[in-house]
Amino acid sequence: MGNLDTFVLIRFTSIWLPDWQNVYEKNATAIVTSDSSLKTQPLCGVVFVATGARYIACAEAAARSVRRFMPDVPIALFTDASQLGFSLSEVFDPVIELETVHHRSKVDCLMNSPFEQTLFLDADIRVREDVSELFELLERFDIAMAHAHARNRPATRAVWKHELPDAFPQFNTGVIAVRRNPRTQALLQAWSDSYKLAGFRKDQVTLRELLWASDLRLSTLPPEYNIRYPKNLWLWSRREARPRICHFRRYSFVNKRDWLFDLAKRVVGWPRRMASRVLWSKRNGGA
Repeated sequence: MGNLDTFVLIRFTSIWLPDWQNVYEKNATAIVTSDSSLKTQPLCGVVFVATGARYIACAEAAARSVRRFMPDVPIALFTDASQLGFSLSEVFDPVIELETVHHRSKVDCLMNSPFEQTLFLDADIRVREDVSELFELLERFDIAMAHAHARNRPATRAVWKHELPDAFPQFNTGVIAVRRNPRTQALLQAWSDSYKLAGFRKDQVTLRELLWASDLRLSTLPPEYNIRYPKNLWLWSRREARPRICHFRRYSFVNKRDWLFDLAKRVVGWPRRMASRVLWSKRNGGA
């Protein structure tokens, strides 16, 4: 073949959802670039997607936590910073400007990652130690994520097209390790398309069902790679787990005052939430 591009056609498994079968097949037809272009593309890197001044500032803080423990890894940012006149720190390289944005722009960006192996992180994250071993995981698996923690919320149990077993819950999309290949590109494209058409605010609903229908090699990360609540840090002993990635609500606020104001609102609603939990427990056979 010489310098000719290699075209690879792979059928992305679609055993149900018949109205989406054509979408899977279309998106699984992937063009793999020539060998010369692959040589110049970084193998591993971290990707953030942040739009709006608040979340860009949060992403910079998150990226600095990555840089502290992984000083040599490239960190890319998909953003609308130039449209906002927002100046970025040198921690991001490359910076990819977005022409259009929406509430979940990450579903459009992951398939365009500049890296062959990508660790995507939400902006409200702090890395607590070197997690480059996640790239090693991608030598064996196509994609890796941790389960959503709050698995019994209505939004987390929402059904898109097909009722699935509770034993296959949603995955939290704040931490995603993914390798580029035709099958993962097809999944990411289908995720982007389905999110826009399904009408859910959360992007995890359609992704769960797409993963169920796929034949990807999926690795489920242990919870220490995506810790959603500080209470885990209080409850775990040193023997149980070492915190690797914290994904806390408070990291989505630029300054402490805004976070404390949000916390106060949540504390005010705490008695109502506790009463609701007690009633739910009694109705379901609890003591």
